[in-house]
Amino acid sequence: MFNKVILVGNLTRDIELRYSQSGMAIAKTGIATNRKFTSNGEKKEEVMFIDITFFARSAEIANQYLRKGSKILVEGRLQLDQWVDQNGGKRSKHGVVVETMQMLDSRADSQMGAGAGTNQGGYNAPPSQGGYNAPQGSYSAPQGGYNAPKQQDTYKQPQQQAPESNIPEINIDEDEIPF
Repeated sequence: MFNKVILVGNLTRDIELRYSQSGMAIAKTGIATNRKFTSNGEKKEEVMFIDITFFARSAEIANQYLRKGSKILVEGRLQLDQWVDQNGGKRSKHGVVVETMQMLDSRADSQMGAGAGTNQGGYNAPPSQGGYNAPQGSYSAPQGGYNAPKQQDTYKQPQQQAPESNIPEINIDEDEIPF
């Protein structure tokens, strides 16, 4: 079986970053994509709003560089979330678990907009090296992906995040960024 989703669009809200009890970063946001088409000679536009979830280092990078309105390309897998609402009814929705992302905003666009430091090309950070290479492709999550926690109560609020010593500091001089 094959489960692959590729989306290009703009973020509909700022990133919500949380940490699981094990200390893994989990970031949630939404993306808006559109499709223009002609039906019976009339031009139409269809807009889709999709929830997306980042895990581990890609969640922290997304939180650091992306803001509402940021243009992004994401690749991932479709996931069905199910829960019981307050009235006891069963609810469900589809979302995308992001495996790779590519930030598409130019530096000028991001500075004029929400002030986010997005780039063209993203980050290529092999987990085994623990560092950053010069931006070339897109940031890739480790092979095998991540499984989202099944229950929301496994999340911690941001003030209860993992100790600072476990989170590597990004120390990039603005002159070193090639865009």
